[in-house]
Amino acid sequence: MSKIANGFAFALLGGAMALTSCKTTGGGLVGSPLSASKSTGSIYISALQGGIVSRTGAELNDGQRKRALAAEYQALEVSPGGQTVTWRDDDVSGEVVAAAPYQVGNQNCRQYRHKVTVDGKAVEARGTACRNEDGTWTPLT
Repeated sequence: MSKIANGFAFALLGGAMALTSCKTTGGGLVGSPLSASKSTGSIYISALQGGIVSRTGAELNDGQRKRALAAEYQALEVSPGGQTVTWRDDDVSGEVVAAAPYQVGNQNCRQYRHKVTVDGKAVEARGTACRNEDGTWTPLT
């Protein structure tokens, strides 16, 4: 092989090795905890402390509650302001809409609403949550 071909092959091999040693970590919108492991995602969702879905008065089973809280987390963490995040489980469905984020001190906060429909009857709750340094959201109201 010529010196130019050897140099090119070496550069190509070095680039491939560098890329395979890269590690993707959570963070940002794409690598958010929503794409993390189930147990990690559960931690972020449980940090919502029942979310505002618990204030609707709708009787939800565990699976429905988990879907509702996951939708709240998605709306707070990654959805643009005003975008609806929907969820459904059997005859129960919901819609979560978060407003644009705003700063309170060094925290991002968002107002949001969660409408839950059970057997055709809709109930809604509104609240505010602020994002903690560890990526969890704490409801304020």
